[in-house]
Amino acid sequence: MLSTGLHWNVLDETLLRWRSHPAGMAHSGSLPQLLAALAANEVRDFPALRPHQRHPWHAFLVQLAAIALHHAGQSEPWHDAQDWRAALLALTPDDPDGAAWCLVAPPHRPALLQAPVPGGIADWDTDIRAPDRMDMIGTSKNHDLKRARAGQANANDWFFALVSLQTQAGSNSGSYKGISRMNSGAGSRPSIGVSQQSAAFSQRWRDDAIALLRAREAIADTYELPAHGGLSLLWLVPWDGKDSLNFQTLDPCYIEICRRLRLEMREGSVFARTTKTPASRIQENEARKGRTGDFWTPIDKEGEKIMAVPRQGFGYQLVTKLFIEAGHFEPAPAQALLHSNSAAPLELVCKGIAPDGNSKTSGYHERRVPISPKLRKKIAGDQRPLVAGQAKRRIETIAQMRKLLWTALALLFANGESDSGNDTVSNRASRFAQPFEQQEDARFFDDLNVQIEAESEEQEDAVYLAWLLGLAARAQAVLTNAFHAGPRSAMQRYKAQSAALSRFHAGLRGGKKPLFPELVAHYAAQRESAHPTPCSTPSSQGDASCSTPQNPQLPPQQLSLL
Repeated sequence: MLSTGLHWNVLDETLLRWRSHPAGMAHSGSLPQLLAALAANEVRDFPALRPHQRHPWHAFLVQLAAIALHHAGQSEPWHDAQDWRAALLALTPDDPDGAAWCLVAPPHRPALLQAPVPGGIADWDTDIRAPDRMDMIGTSKNHDLKRARAGQANANDWFFALVSLQTQAGSNSGSYKGISRMNSGAGSRPSIGVSQQSAAFSQRWRDDAIALLRAREAIADTYELPAHGGLSLLWLVPWDGKDSLNFQTLDPCYIEICRRLRLEMREGSVFARTTKTPASRIQENEARKGRTGDFWTPIDKEGEKIMAVPRQGFGYQLVTKLFIEAGHFEPAPAQALLHSNSAAPLELVCKGIAPDGNSKTSGYHERRVPISPKLRKKIAGDQRPLVAGQAKRRIETIAQMRKLLWTALALLFANGESDSGNDTVSNRASRFAQPFEQQEDARFFDDLNVQIEAESEEQEDAVYLAWLLGLAARAQAVLTNAFHAGPRSAMQRYKAQSAALSRFHAGLRGGKKPLFPELVAHYAAQRESAHPTPCSTPSSQGDASCSTPQNPQLPPQQLSLL
């Protein structure tokens, strides 16, 4: 029986929904029951969980498990729901009735992810009637849809929205402060980690929870946090909006909140009330720049700050720096290749919301990169520089091919004449070159892995050449597909297309400083094979004609890339 004013107790009520692994059957249960199912590797996913909520929810459950296990002196997750219930309740000794685990509680008491409010909330005038509007990313500006979702919202939806807002939101026009685990109020909380490939939610949770539990002392030592006795659940401490918590008093696995917010229930309907927050929940420190020991966040070494998710998301250049090349980032603890003892295939999982200034975002981004056993071995061993060199070489080659493609496109849109810095021509060329960049980004790591799997240097060279030929062919396909957007008159069309192809082929095949020496050598060998010089036959030895090499050339538009 709940105390007066308490509703939606996640310790005892079946408020959470998930699907089982591997059958996908629907289940409902309490938070302890969910944690027990996670420990038994029975949870596949959460049907109501939206993409941008995936990492905050995963992180919340991992951090909560690590905190509870540490507090109880355990090294392995419990498989019994009652053990989890007792452990969670032990984290809130001042609230034995479970108020701190209720989504709705009187304002003077802690509620789940909601700090007690000295003086109450009578002067709070902001009502939020749908969890979508409370979340940091709204799903739609359609008010009818909002009302529909508000009418259908349940405890599960409110819980997910609370976790999303309180553990990953940034600042909002100076009225609200953001979380401590980002570089600035306009930053983001990225998630970079290695997990078993195609693993169910529960498997990744278990791997990360155990790894975080083992890493907590190292985190505490690095960031001068108390290894024992620190504040872990920051919604337990009253918050008047003026005072901030000292970072040095926090548990290494602390679960934070960043907004003064309370859920209320009236006549069977739940809504949220909030107010401005002049001070951040955790004392701000400009020198910290988001470096808090977050298990999933790499550190940008150059700026001595946590990495930021760019607007374009996790492109192949950034992922290469995060995972393959050393020196750019200090990897997140979750990136450890051996953080799972399993021999199962691994993958790099990158997630995050890209900020777009002025308290806005440019969207949620997620990327998964398979890690083959051979790549895993090379990255973990002394061949990492070799792999990094191969990746860097391909990145530079793609950039050169893109530049060559762009110049050919610019010539096409300038009717075969020099564009002379025409912005319209330049913008069109950039727009039409974009599909090339996108397709190379999408296939980059699959292509790189083929070279990594090669058994010899000769095979590596052959794989690289085949990739380079394919790269040229794909670039030319983009160019020829753009012909439809070129000049319309027959005379100008022929001139523009011929000039663009000539420019493109000339860049492939030579010049004083060849862009692609491997292609130049390949094409030269092709010509030699197709048209041998007189000196190439035994009977021609001593012939005076041998002193002048012959190298016939065809018009560029007639040359085959292959």
